[in-house]
Amino acid sequence: MVNIAQAGVGYWGPNLLRNLVTNGRCSVRTVVDPSVERQHYVKSIYPKVDVTGDFEEICRNPEIDAVIISTPVATHYELAIKALKAGKHILVEKPLARSVREVEEIGEAALKSGRIAMVGHTFLFNAAVRYIKKLIDSGDLGDIRYIYSQRLNLGRIRSDVDALWNFAPHDISIIQYWLGDPTPSSIVKRGVAYVQENIDDVVFLNLIYPDRVMANIHVSWLDPHRVRSMVVVGSKQMVVYDDVAENKVAIFDKGIDIKAALGQNMDYDNQHFKAFDHRSGDVLLPKINFVEPLKMEIDHFLDCIENGTACIAGIDHAKKVVGILEEASNSDRKTV
Repeated sequence: MVNIAQAGVGYWGPNLLRNLVTNGRCSVRTVVDPSVERQHYVKSIYPKVDVTGDFEEICRNPEIDAVIISTPVATHYELAIKALKAGKHILVEKPLARSVREVEEIGEAALKSGRIAMVGHTFLFNAAVRYIKKLIDSGDLGDIRYIYSQRLNLGRIRSDVDALWNFAPHDISIIQYWLGDPTPSSIVKRGVAYVQENIDDVVFLNLIYPDRVMANIHVSWLDPHRVRSMVVVGSKQMVVYDDVAENKVAIFDKGIDIKAALGQNMDYDNQHFKAFDHRSGDVLLPKINFVEPLKMEIDHFLDCIENGTACIAGIDHAKKVVGILEEASNSDRKTV
């Protein structure tokens, strides 16, 4: 049984806490939050769980094996380092930190302490995302040509991070997972701040990967539609992942290929004209058995602690995601 403490029960924290409490493989001993109101909230639902406003208290407690950090991004680095130095395993909400340097230092602290450092990229544990990963790895989609995603909403606006750092970690993490964690050769970001100065409300991020694979990410919290959609275009088939649809994955047997040269046409200066094969076959809606991704994420974290399972959302993956976010931010320093 792994004894757990959780830091932060704000917007996302209650979802984590619910999954931790109902997981029979761990025991939630303490919840930390500086807000007395949030402490009362936890006590009202989980009266057996201790609450405190002092993070140092759980670091000093030798009975605590692991700490879940679900606090504002600006606090991730400091709390992660403190917990690791105290000999605790950590699971930190995305993004792991604000810079590659901070991620590397967290990784060094984890290595020195012999503890697990994992980031909460929850979509890596989504059954639809994993299904598409198998399609890509099997070659069923053919050569991947490009990927584009939209993560849009008219809702909660953050003041501590912009739309890029709030929404795009999900899509970057998914794309990196699908493609095998490559390093982009080009990162171009354009964002505009409308509501708050220097905090972009809408961002378009373009990535170019090896083998001419292109990815385009559109994120916004200033949009009339709630969209959670990703499209993967392959040379053989195309797939749509729509997280808000009933059928979350749709595979399209569609594509365009060069058939053959038709020969010369003297009327157009001897140019060779090519014929194209337009394929338009069936649309497959596969049956996918869903388990709540947060449950899968926590089980994976516990597997890493108890069984030494290789962490798919560890330091290496976190470094790639934060590296893209950091370079993207630096590529567009001027906010309109």
